Amino acid sequence: MNIKIICIGKLKEKYWVDAANEYSKRLSKYCKLNLIELKESKLPSNPSKADEQNVIIKEGEDIARHIKPSEYIVTLEIEGELLSSEKLASKINTLSIDGINDITFIIGGSLGISEDVKKMTNYKLSFSNMTFTHQMIRVILLEQIYRSYKINRNESYHK
Repeated sequence: MNIKIICIGKLKEKYWVDAANEYSKRLSKYCKLNLIELKESKLPSNPSKADEQNVIIKEGEDIARHIKPSEYIVTLEIEGELLSSEKLASKINTLSIDGINDITFIIGGSLGISEDVKKMTNYKLSFSNMTFTHQMIRVILLEQIYRSYKINRNESYHK
């Protein structure tokens, strides 16, 4: 299975980098992981709604350039479906059984995901109704993907 994570912005603090690296290393046993960090678009001081929309559109265009038609696209959105770890593991397992070899997770910028990217989405996933930093959610996503593989293989870790 090929797992791609496309995210807007870089990890800044060392502890997030270390955590992401640790889960990336652990995942290498189960899948091919490709992490694509895209540049965060800058907003002017006191941005208008049009300025914000332009940033969302530009970031969406950057994201879309890294998506292939054969990929199963999962966007992380507050409006997405809330799943338990077991249900996420089951979803990943079902996709694999159904012959899906490429899953792409998308973490948008601080203003959200463009409508064009949302139209490409196969599944909208939410980890919470709360808002988290993009750095934190990337580590949570990596950990949950790792946990999914452990669950699907009946390996200890989950509990």
